[in-house]
Amino acid sequence: MLTKASFDYAVLRVVPRVERQEFLNIGVIVFCLEKRLLEAKVQVDEARLRTLWPMLDLETVKQHADAVVRICAGDETAGPVAKLSQRERFQWLIAPRSTIIQTSAAHTGILTEDDSLADRLERLFEQLVGITAFTKPPDPWPLLAGR
Repeated sequence: MLTKASFDYAVLRVVPRVERQEFLNIGVIVFCLEKRLLEAKVQVDEARLRTLWPMLDLETVKQHADAVVRICAGDETAGPVAKLSQRERFQWLIAPRSTIIQTSAAHTGILTEDDSLADRLERLFEQLVGITAFTKPPDPWPLLAGR
């Protein structure tokens, strides 16, 4: 019999100018009550952020992104929020904000026995944040060779 577990996730975003509703995804937060897991994976792509918002304070963004990872891990150096239960920390992290670091709405997924939460976090991160497919533009020369 397959054991299923539900999980929730939210995307972590940098929103430098809230009024323009522009953002760049920098991470994913995953919470699974049944597996007792709260984890975040974050990648602050300085080049992309600097291209979109040259005046952005990248050190502040990196500090806040690191704080999210530490809060998920329950690291006491992250402040009093890190001492809350996993569910309370997840709810606190995904609460709506009008700051430079925001999260998407929470989404839900299902894990089966064959699926680990670590693998799901990696796949979500690649889909929603990963930039590997965009780091190098496609070579236009093969397309132009047929002309």
